[in-house]
Amino acid sequence: MKKFLCRVCGSALYFENSVCIHCGTDLGYSRQEHTIVPVNSDGTYVDQSGETWHRCANLHLSGCTWLAPAKGDQCFSCCLTRTRPNDQDARGLAQFLDAERAKRHLIAELDGIGLPIVTRVEDPHLGLAFDLLSSVNVDVVIGHQNGVITIDLAETEDAHREKVRAKLDEPYRTMLGHFRHEVGHYFEGALVFSDQERTRQAREIFGDDTRNYQDELNRHYAEGAPDGWESEYISKYATMHPYEDFAETFAHYLHINDTLDTAYEFGLARRGPQESTTFRDVVEDAWLPLSAALNQINRSMGHDDLYPFIIPDTVIDKLTFVADLRTT
Repeated sequence: MKKFLCRVCGSALYFENSVCIHCGTDLGYSRQEHTIVPVNSDGTYVDQSGETWHRCANLHLSGCTWLAPAKGDQCFSCCLTRTRPNDQDARGLAQFLDAERAKRHLIAELDGIGLPIVTRVEDPHLGLAFDLLSSVNVDVVIGHQNGVITIDLAETEDAHREKVRAKLDEPYRTMLGHFRHEVGHYFEGALVFSDQERTRQAREIFGDDTRNYQDELNRHYAEGAPDGWESEYISKYATMHPYEDFAETFAHYLHINDTLDTAYEFGLARRGPQESTTFRDVVEDAWLPLSAALNQINRSMGHDDLYPFIIPDTVIDKLTFVADLRTT
């Protein structure tokens, strides 16, 4: 995440700020400029080309500070949400606010990396969309199918998420992590399976994705991860099927890239991921030392490790394949 400063008074801002705490200026996020900008009292902003932008219609519904092309419109990020809780579902709407915050972080990160987002308007069959569903009254299964990512909004609640994390014996589980994993499935379809050569390379690295998914799912939950999985996979869940191995690897690529970018912006890392020749260099020269330091800091505060994962050499190869998708 970039370091944001108020253009009026120079004070530090968080990505979610709708108002500068120091000078009271109303703010909005410009996706075109990748930064936070001041907006007028009527919620408008005029960019350098003279185009007028307006605060998103969902400012008070989901806390969205992004700018939209017309008054009363939704911004790009909000337009990606296909389904949300109904207005009578107070608990679902509260969870929806937190989920949308994580989704905006994801979209801004993807923009910064330069990964292409094709909307459902542009491609009605495979374009990216989100169903953010309340499980207050019905069960919701997190997943991805043909570009549509389904999220259980209960995952925004710490108690629920920690209960599931412990039950599944996972070292890490967050709402942003869910978004990063599921969008990995979307990009595998959009950037890998759309190209024969990339598909061949992916199968060499991640395995045969034509294996029956349901059979592998049943095996995984019946038997667990195979012995010695730590030498080839980033997580136990990645061992289930090549689809999940790719998605888990993609999520960790985003974890690493974003955290290093943030550390670099705030002077905690000597260089950002964009300054390295290969992603292997990023991991070995920058991420491993930084994550070790961050883990020690967390332990100093009595918390669990910030990044409770070991990255074997095989996983670095997988991460490099994912990172190279942005340049192919």
